[in-house]
Amino acid sequence: MEQPFDRLLRDAITARGLSLERLHARLSQRGIKVSLASLSNWQRGKCRPERSQSLRALHALEEILSLPGDTLIASLGPPRPRGRWVSHVPGAVPYRDLCPEAGSLQRLLAEIKNATDGQLSVLSYHDHFTIGAERDERAVRTRAVFQARVDGVDRHVAIHYNERSRLPEEQSTGFCRPGRVKKDEAAGLTALELLFDRPLRTGETYVVEYEFRYRGRGPESTFYNRWFRFPAHAYLLTVQFAPGITPVRCFRTLQPTTATPPADVAELRLSWDAAHIADTELRPGVHGIRWEWA
Repeated sequence: MEQPFDRLLRDAITARGLSLERLHARLSQRGIKVSLASLSNWQRGKCRPERSQSLRALHALEEILSLPGDTLIASLGPPRPRGRWVSHVPGAVPYRDLCPEAGSLQRLLAEIKNATDGQLSVLSYHDHFTIGAERDERAVRTRAVFQARVDGVDRHVAIHYNERSRLPEEQSTGFCRPGRVKKDEAAGLTALELLFDRPLRTGETYVVEYEFRYRGRGPESTFYNRWFRFPAHAYLLTVQFAPGITPVRCFRTLQPTTATPPADVAELRLSWDAAHIADTELRPGVHGIRWEWA
């Protein structure tokens, strides 16, 4: 069981045999200003570091206390929501309106202590979905560009869903570090925490890459969707089919919420064994591509 932040910090300080005064001095030597009262409150669980200077102090504490990188950051969880935008980003919809397994997804996010909803705006997503020679899902690779709405946000949680309850065996990341991974095989859900290399400032942009893939033959696939809880500035989805298994027809699909069935918005033309959709200023909902083999 993962230790909460205050206990982990307190145990690490005890193990190193450092007083709070000495710890305060070591931080000051690095040009990091944190009060003795704050250090005391952190280890006693009375408050938690959230501002950029405090989060910078956590990285220094990990070195001073000989903890692996991001240990304290990961146990802390993301910053507490602040301000009116957290409770209602204009146009936002809850997971229950997008995900068929919303209850399971919320449990996974709670295990990761995810509270990042609304703290990152989506500038762009690019999903590249690969179909193998057996008409099966092989991998989905994503590049996302985010912009921080507040100071201190330092992570994102990526979600993979397969309606046939086949979980991908491997994950990889770029421009970030993998954090906690939580899975619900019965629901077909995987949640992957992506840790940034630093807490962001308000307005700062950040790029992450991640991939979910199957080692061998994956589950049969006839569509790919992305859930958008919040408005997004741009989205590009490419579906690449293995040579010789090009589908008969492909369609762009849209589903505003799970209360309505998905609708075919337009038929897509294939080029180089691939289909794609590209759009800007997307509204929340389920956006994707479906295809017919015969």
